[in-house]
Amino acid sequence: MNQDVTHTPPEVLSQPQSHRPTLVRGLASALTFAFSCVPLAARAQEGGIELLAPTQSAQVYARDGSLIAELGPQVRTIVSIRSLPEYVPRTFVAVEDRRFYEHPGVDPIGVARAIGRTLSGRREGASTITQQLVGTMYPHEVDRREMTVGRKLREMELAVELEQRYPKDRILESYLNWISFGHGWFGIEAAARHFFGKPAAKLSIEETAMLAALPKGPGIYSPKINMVRARERRDLVLGIMAQAGIITPAQAAQARARPIRLAPNHGYSARPSWAVEQVRQYLEQSYGHSYGTVGLRVWTSIDPAVQNAADSALVRGLRRIEAQRWFRGPRFGSPTAKPDARGTPYLQGLVVSVDAKTGEILAMVGGRDFTDSHFNRVTSARRQPGSAFKPIVYTAALEHGFTAATVMEDTALSIAMRGQRPYQPRNSDNVFRGPVSVREGLVQSINTVAIQLGLETGIDTVLATARRFGIESPIHPYPSSLIGAGAVKPLELAAAYTAFAYRGVRVEPFLIRRVSDLRGRILFDRGSRGVRVLSPEVAWLMTDLMRDAAERGTGREARRRLPARVPMAGKTGTTDDATDTWYVGFTPEMVTAVWVGFDTPRPLGSVAFGGTTAAPIWGDVMGQVYARRPPPAPWAVPPGVVTVAIDRASGLPALEPCPAAPAAQEKMLAAAVPAGSCYLHPDGTWRADALPAAAPVPTDSVVHDTLPAIPPPGAALTRPL
Repeated sequence: MNQDVTHTPPEVLSQPQSHRPTLVRGLASALTFAFSCVPLAARAQEGGIELLAPTQSAQVYARDGSLIAELGPQVRTIVSIRSLPEYVPRTFVAVEDRRFYEHPGVDPIGVARAIGRTLSGRREGASTITQQLVGTMYPHEVDRREMTVGRKLREMELAVELEQRYPKDRILESYLNWISFGHGWFGIEAAARHFFGKPAAKLSIEETAMLAALPKGPGIYSPKINMVRARERRDLVLGIMAQAGIITPAQAAQARARPIRLAPNHGYSARPSWAVEQVRQYLEQSYGHSYGTVGLRVWTSIDPAVQNAADSALVRGLRRIEAQRWFRGPRFGSPTAKPDARGTPYLQGLVVSVDAKTGEILAMVGGRDFTDSHFNRVTSARRQPGSAFKPIVYTAALEHGFTAATVMEDTALSIAMRGQRPYQPRNSDNVFRGPVSVREGLVQSINTVAIQLGLETGIDTVLATARRFGIESPIHPYPSSLIGAGAVKPLELAAAYTAFAYRGVRVEPFLIRRVSDLRGRILFDRGSRGVRVLSPEVAWLMTDLMRDAAERGTGREARRRLPARVPMAGKTGTTDDATDTWYVGFTPEMVTAVWVGFDTPRPLGSVAFGGTTAAPIWGDVMGQVYARRPPPAPWAVPPGVVTVAIDRASGLPALEPCPAAPAAQEKMLAAAVPAGSCYLHPDGTWRADALPAAAPVPTDSVVHDTLPAIPPPGAALTRPL
């Protein structure tokens, strides 16, 4: 860079200099004459040099318009010089090339002075902004790493030719868009966004000074590398700005007093690595290898608040599990936990959150460490869901005549299997409780109850219900499949639970909402897609059962970490020997699934269950989310659900004469309650006259929910620390 940013050392100033001004003036005059002749030769050449348009990275936005990723070989967005505050380009000229508007592309005075100082043993550069730009645009013709006279002369020749072809402001604009600011960030816009979390149009004086300080040595003066050195350099530039009349001395003093305030997270609102990788793969498949050079804009469904909560909760939760005495396996970061060709040997996990009404994927954490493993366990892994599959079994049972009050026998089972030993399922606590209600069977996650419900309803019926819920992974028609032995993809399971959260409508999960080009032309756009897979009444009854399971059953650790004002429901899942542990829970707004296990299935430990491993992580995620947002309204009871007095021993509705205060009651489908049963009426009395049943709602009907409007890029900017 030129002498304007390299102050002459005091010892040089103190030397006799009677001949130096004469030498510099003589050299400058000769060089001025020489450079004035260069354009004549340059114009005689064929072709000629042009201002090249730099590549522009693909920008990936969250659902609120904030930036979550930039993809491409160089992170850059081109901006017009007219969009910048006047002091931004003037500062770069003052620091890099103060005679920019006077010289023809090469600064004869600067060259002469550099030669003089070099002869005095003080090496100094004299490249103008135009020369720097030529070297950046044409690295094969002008390799600025090559320290030879031939390279320098070629650079000068091209710089003079460029100035003959383009006005100064065009050259300066191109320079501001081409230049590197370190960290893979190119151009003033990318630098402003990633250092300070704002567009270049909103740079302050001190921020401008900091960026203008970087071209001399991004690896030396970056505030992300050395804050003390960066501030010294910034303050030096503020002095140059004052000397050049860009700002007043008072403004310079005020700016020096301010600290360097960097945007958190490099200007990104969230860093959803697995979601971004999925976007990258889509762009490459759809638009080719040049996707990261043509300025594509991608809007995703990621919610930064949910994503950040999921990221932090998973890290904390897995560390907490590894700290338990019962944990079995290598701990993350230990010498025995190094990843290899087979995968990662340490404890893994995932979190995925889906908007219950639109299907937008709000958060996606596909593993523990993206650097170690790019494998997206949310979309690509198949794991046994264990008891998290049971709500599908119970749904099929409720649709075929069972009620939450139906009494089942929790007892030892021996089921004949063709050509195999009898299947003898057990409960996780190895206890058989005798007669229990269907409700209690789900709340306590009793395996024998789920298997009997599935067998009596029909395994084929249960599996058809699973397919209706969007489970496409193959599940074999075995009794063990009724308690989650069939492997499924985590995203499938999360999407299936949207049918409970959204009153019987299962929505299709998706990540990418829109893709457009630089001109704003829409290349891809999609909306919400949902299908009604069960009635609102059955959906509400299942939600009520899972709400109970969260409040007093196996999901208590999830419930207690969420504010009581937030309605929620969910189900744990634990497979044999605790090789897979789950919690899939939901509020009226979103479904979140958490899985914990090893990539190569192995037991987590003797007391590892979904309720002790995955449920606390789920509660941590949702606790963070709802600490910053108002609670949703609870699920409204649909008109086809009634409260009925029941006989606890038989599980059947109590018949008239109706008691004033029945000993037991349960919620049921009005259409399934026999005549003469005792209903709870709106006035609080129990009477046998039936309440009107709700009109049936057809399944398989398509539902399209309106998505929130897509905000413009940068609508939500990150705040500096």
